[in-house]
Amino acid sequence: MSKTFQGKTALVTGGSRGLGAVVAKQLAKQGANVAITYVASEAKAAAVVNELKEFGVKAIAIKSDQGDLASAQPLIDTVISEFGKLDILINNAGIAIQGQLTDDPTLDAEKFNSQWHVNVLGSIAVTRAAAAKLTDGGRIIFIGSLLGSYVPFAGAADYAGSKTALVGYARGVARDLGGRNITVNVIQPGVMPTDMAAAVLGENGAPDALLDLHPIRRIATLEEVSETVCFIAGPHAGYITGETINVAGGLGI
Repeated sequence: MSKTFQGKTALVTGGSRGLGAVVAKQLAKQGANVAITYVASEAKAAAVVNELKEFGVKAIAIKSDQGDLASAQPLIDTVISEFGKLDILINNAGIAIQGQLTDDPTLDAEKFNSQWHVNVLGSIAVTRAAAAKLTDGGRIIFIGSLLGSYVPFAGAADYAGSKTALVGYARGVARDLGGRNITVNVIQPGVMPTDMAAAVLGENGAPDALLDLHPIRRIATLEEVSETVCFIAGPHAGYITGETINVAGGLGI
């Protein structure tokens, strides 16, 4: 296995499960020291850390609620204190609340507003806290969603909007930090086999009607998306910045 990230330090928010955990493992497998965050899944986070350490790297889990904007600076300070630097920031943490139309009189505005708070303001807070301390030549990657560019079904307006907001923000940060050779990009997966997707789609997963819209008629694997993330985080992607990269089987073309 190539040690592409030997000597690098990465922070993966929301790294205790789903795509975040797989990305963290892929980075560690390639030599990176990795910090992950979690909110409530302490046991899952500890299990992921143990797996990361099996690759011979340093790894820690930090309890940090992205919904609390004041937690962003202490999070970055902890990473710097533990590892001495930060080279790669993967803004992966987020929540998905879908299923109600915007004109639904029973729509729980507070719940949907919390989604904007976590997905957008929380990611921004972490990015701002990290920006000054990220090493020159570093990487910032936002995990968005194809719904940020293409919405094939109803009931996803707020989630889609929160992911679209990240695209505009990432482009601005790419302009701000380009002079330090820091790249900033957004990876937009389609449906993946995660707890978050299961909560939205139900036990039966992606319906046939949705799969039929994909030129490659299946959902993504977590490994496919994590490999894309790692490429953008790696040394061969130093001239790719301000971009939005879809990993969605052609949905939306």
